[in-house]
Amino acid sequence: MISAMTMSRRKVSFSSGGTLPMSGSAKSIVHIDNDRVIVTEWRFGPGENTGWHRHGHDYVVVPLMDGKVKLITSEGESTAEMKKGAPYFRSEGVEHDVINANDGNYAFIEVELK
Repeated sequence: MISAMTMSRRKVSFSSGGTLPMSGSAKSIVHIDNDRVIVTEWRFGPGENTGWHRHGHDYVVVPLMDGKVKLITSEGESTAEMKKGAPYFRSEGVEHDVINANDGNYAFIEVELK
């Protein structure tokens, strides 16, 4: 188990197989990594991003504050309004870069289901 380990360069799986480190500027703290879940806190300064990645697991995101994130996918750009405490679910296979679209800092918790 990894507990509160700061990771600025997380490893993620890609559709071509294998793992590579994310190249984004956002900071991540893995609070739990066991045989069932990975719980990661993501913190972004203005304009910071996760780096392009593919989700290897189904996951739930819980925003820690109201705000906006810009999502860049292979199909283009969009902006998502995030509401503090309002979780959402996504299936394995999502590929994107997540960018803080706020004037100030932004953060959320990501729970990956193994």
